[in-house]
Amino acid sequence: MALILSRDDYFPATSLPVAVAERMPQPSFPPHRHEFSEIVIVWRGNGLHVLNDRPWLITCGDVFYIRDSDCHSYDSVNNLVLDNILYCRDRFGLGLDWSQLLPPQGADAPGYWRLTTRGMALARSVISQLERESRKSDPLSIQLSEALFLQLALILRRHGYAADRPWALPEGEQLDLLMSALQGALARPFDLAEFCQHNQLSERALRQLFRQQTGMTIGHYLRQLQLCQAKYLLRTQDCLISEVAARCGFDDSNYFSVVFTRDTGLTPSAWRQRFLSPRQVSDEVAQQPRSA
Repeated sequence: MALILSRDDYFPATSLPVAVAERMPQPSFPPHRHEFSEIVIVWRGNGLHVLNDRPWLITCGDVFYIRDSDCHSYDSVNNLVLDNILYCRDRFGLGLDWSQLLPPQGADAPGYWRLTTRGMALARSVISQLERESRKSDPLSIQLSEALFLQLALILRRHGYAADRPWALPEGEQLDLLMSALQGALARPFDLAEFCQHNQLSERALRQLFRQQTGMTIGHYLRQLQLCQAKYLLRTQDCLISEVAARCGFDDSNYFSVVFTRDTGLTPSAWRQRFLSPRQVSDEVAQQPRSA
């Protein structure tokens, strides 16, 4: 059963609408829910963020909007640095329509978002002010905290883009362009040299920048993205292992099984069966060919 994090443990006073929790670094943390909502912004490092049972490889620039009904956890963290901006909508006093400022959440909405390099710089400055003001409980500080949260929400809307919709990138520095291209390359080979030539970038400098900001090589990041996608498809889609492999960029399903097993300790079939009901497992066994 998931932990439930209480408002009383994270908000110094019952009147405060916003709080900032720095995680430098963020340790592994078991599945949990909150009595509040939060925005997660990743500054550097990498790790595995599991949101409502779906794994996401996260690194600098990733943004998540977590509702109080969501369940999430952190695992396989590597120097992961992030900020949690906690908020209680029922405590806001400005009378704004927050549904117009925070992105929609649902089956058809993007699973998570990314923030451009420019957006990260702007957000970091606002969060620094917000962290100071949100400690105070006088009326003016409470109003300023809400105003700063509004400014942050606007920055995230203006400079954010859906990670699985890279064509919607609002602006692009070299790391943003690469990240968006990698998100769109899960099912096909990614040619870094061709990408750099097309965007007039130095391949060596880009490799160094990527490793500095994420703690991973470009190839390792892409492979982990593909494996996260494979885990999700195996859990939610009733398709052949070979089809999952192809949709995640593996031409050889046997090689996919080797890589997947090395990463998870389970074969793709064993991973899928972890999430099947007993009846589904029986049906799957019955459908397997019998030896003579």
